[in-house]
Amino acid sequence: MWPTAYLRTSFWLFLAVCFGCHPSETSHSLPYYNTPDFTPVFIGTADRVAEKIPHTIGDFSFRDQNGATISQSDIEGKIHVADFFFSSCGVICPTMTKHLKLVEKAFPNDKKLVLLSYSVTPWIDSVARLKKYSQANDIQSENWHLLTGRKSEIYQLARQSYFAEEELGYNKDSTEFLHTEHFLLVDKQKRIRGIYNGTLELEIQQLIADIKTLQQER
Repeated sequence: MWPTAYLRTSFWLFLAVCFGCHPSETSHSLPYYNTPDFTPVFIGTADRVAEKIPHTIGDFSFRDQNGATISQSDIEGKIHVADFFFSSCGVICPTMTKHLKLVEKAFPNDKKLVLLSYSVTPWIDSVARLKKYSQANDIQSENWHLLTGRKSEIYQLARQSYFAEEELGYNKDSTEFLHTEHFLLVDKQKRIRGIYNGTLELEIQQLIADIKTLQQER
């Protein structure tokens, strides 16, 4: 069975071609996602992006596994991939981390690509614990940040900015546990450009291909 996110994107690409808006004929070949239902929006010209796509990733400030403060300034003008995990997760998260390492390997030492792994149990995942997790998983990239901070701020950012749980999570508050297998691809202007199932290697290969596409955008 084809992954849901893959089918959704393929379906909208099919519609774009049928209605004469093939992405190869536009300045942006990947769709934009402006709402938590992840309806793709194709933009014909770059100067209409701000008008059509007002949603961007909000401001944030968290600490990473090295104790450094990471904020929105660290992703300005850069592509980034976000996911949500916790260090004590025994099944899904190890697979997601292994798959995100494929992205790390595909873009070694690329300072224009940032990987942000937000802990959804920040009250447990201290800086020291995240450091141990990064060492145990051989995370070496200086641009891969495992983030911890205030639970309410992480959960709000995940649900309101990244649409991490799609529509099901958009209106939930910080008392309801957050966990999702999604990876989110965000462009240099902090707009969402892709959603992928982080447990499926097929979708990780698509994510890598889409990052390369975004790298070609001005």
